[in-house]
Amino acid sequence: MKRWLIFLLMTISYANLRAQDPHFSQFFASPLTLNPALTGKFNGAYRFAGNYRNQWPTINNAFTTATLSFDTRILENKLPDNDDWGIGFLALTDQQADGVLNNNYFSVSTAYHKGLDEDGYHQLSVGFQGTYASSRLDGTKVTLGDELAPDGTWSIPSNDPYANRVFSVHYFDANAGILYNGSTSDRNNFYVGASLYHINQPKYNFGDGAISYNMPIRWTIHAGGHFPIADNAAIYLSGLHQTQAGANENVIGGAFAINANNDWFDNPTTVYVGSWVRFGDAIIPYVSLEWDGFQLGMSYDTNISSLKTASNERGGIEVSLIYIKKPADPRKRHLNCPKF
Repeated sequence: MKRWLIFLLMTISYANLRAQDPHFSQFFASPLTLNPALTGKFNGAYRFAGNYRNQWPTINNAFTTATLSFDTRILENKLPDNDDWGIGFLALTDQQADGVLNNNYFSVSTAYHKGLDEDGYHQLSVGFQGTYASSRLDGTKVTLGDELAPDGTWSIPSNDPYANRVFSVHYFDANAGILYNGSTSDRNNFYVGASLYHINQPKYNFGDGAISYNMPIRWTIHAGGHFPIADNAAIYLSGLHQTQAGANENVIGGAFAINANNDWFDNPTTVYVGSWVRFGDAIIPYVSLEWDGFQLGMSYDTNISSLKTASNERGGIEVSLIYIKKPADPRKRHLNCPKF
């Protein structure tokens, strides 16, 4: 394998191959990338969730990530009253270095939520997820040194036989998670969970003698909850710690919520304002609006790490949109679930 391709893999793909998966600042708004045990864990008939992130926008299209997921519950009339079973589907695309490296994932997940008490205030959930992954390295988008002309333009065709080649790899992945969810009333909720991604550590390379890599396991611990502070106000808190190949991420924060229509359950209209901190990296202000089953969230990373000179203190803009369809039968029991 030519040295430029190995160098390219080591530089633009370093975070993906050796350090960390694509991730979101609004991790709480991307349930199926956070923990498979969150599949089907919501108050409603079904849920759509979408996320978009553009990291380091001052570096042209350095990292852009988008997801779309759908999950629902099944066999509701055949399970014990305080049990639930969820299934879900996730599509994720991640582009690096202005499309030089493209990673695409499609996942199917399932989770069983076991009631621990007769009132349904406590549940233990176990989830599993299978993923088909495809990565594409496009050498036609790479500019090499021998393409530089005397007039300063990049107009000379490269002599490198790999310059105009496209490399791809495909593999299957396995993920799992566990979650405890509890409440003491209809107005509060607290949860703690853990997940493992890349349990089978799939091996892959880009062919032609390239170095082979085993995808390192990513494990995550996350927790949060929401608590009322007035009839029309509540506090939402969440945080996580995750590690992969020696790289660690620690995020904690919360939001203050004001309910505008005095309805927290059936059709709330709520405004959220808050902030999260990714230690050693960024401060993340956050605003969100919930209405008619939708919740739109926006955040913007303000970079505080040593990269702030290159990024102009900008880490990335992120948008999330969740839609939850309420049950057709308004008498259907209310489930106390993690919410954001």
